[in-house]
Amino acid sequence: MPPAQRADSADLAHRGLIEALRAKLAAGADPHRAAGQQAYMKSALPYLGLTSPTLRAALRPVLGDPAYRIATRPEWEATVRALWDEATYREHWYAALEVLRHRQYQPWRDLELLPLVRHLVETGAWWDVVDDLATHVLRDLRLDDPDGMAPLLRDWAHDEHLWIRRSAMLAQVGAGVRTDVALLRDVLVPNIPYAGEQAFFSRKAIGWALRDYARSAPDWVRGFVTAHPELSGLSRREALKHL
Repeated sequence: MPPAQRADSADLAHRGLIEALRAKLAAGADPHRAAGQQAYMKSALPYLGLTSPTLRAALRPVLGDPAYRIATRPEWEATVRALWDEATYREHWYAALEVLRHRQYQPWRDLELLPLVRHLVETGAWWDVVDDLATHVLRDLRLDDPDGMAPLLRDWAHDEHLWIRRSAMLAQVGAGVRTDVALLRDVLVPNIPYAGEQAFFSRKAIGWALRDYARSAPDWVRGFVTAHPELSGLSRREALKHL
């Protein structure tokens, strides 16, 4: 998005909601825990030090308050993007994801959301935020519109950006019997030989996707592993972990 358009988008954001969310997060700060979290996550962004349950409990009343209700789709997307792009703590990213996934905005989660999702994946570029987007937002989009999502996920599986590829591989985690098996195969196979930067995260994603689907179709997963002896040891171990 060009700079002028980004500025216009930021102007649409619900500033009252953003400030209320930031204030709630700041009130729960724990500097000692924050240092450990930042080191563990290898995060350039500092942490405030909230645990996941504490963070959700802090955000819940704000997101449910009618005074902070977002009225339009452009305002919602702009609010998510502003929270994300202006983040000074990693919890601000997590708050953006909570706004994105909140139940009252479910009608706006459709294929038009994909440019924003891609932006979050590319700029987040780490497993905590990418996996949340893949296994919740992208998965739900695929379940709601399988025909619309399948070509995009096949395309993303070949993307130059590692985390776009990973999000494509994980976009059916949790789908169970509603998994599109042909799509799963088509997003995993191109990534088996992936040897780019941080290849661990690609190999781990393959194994996770297979392990998850093994709950619904163990024989298919065994067959996939047998048919692809070139799988890394990590992918193979993860895929067969519970079989």
